[in-house]
Amino acid sequence: MYRLSKDEVEQNLKAAGCNAEIIREFFSYEKEDGAEKQRALLEEHRKTLLNHVHTEEKKISCLDYLIFQLDREHAM
Repeated sequence: MYRLSKDEVEQNLKAAGCNAEIIREFFSYEKEDGAEKQRALLEEHRKTLLNHVHTEEKKISCLDYLIFQLDREHAM
């Protein structure tokens, strides 16, 4: 089975936006043979990121609405 090195995992966690606390927690579970805890931690971080995406999408929708209204007013 293919296994990533600790450095590769850490780089991936950083690239995914995990802070030092999350990374430390992730590796602490490895010592306890806690693959389920690692997975839960990653899923929780994923949910957090997804919530941020949804928040930003709402902001974009508000801007799109204003742009649409401006374009509509200027087309008349």
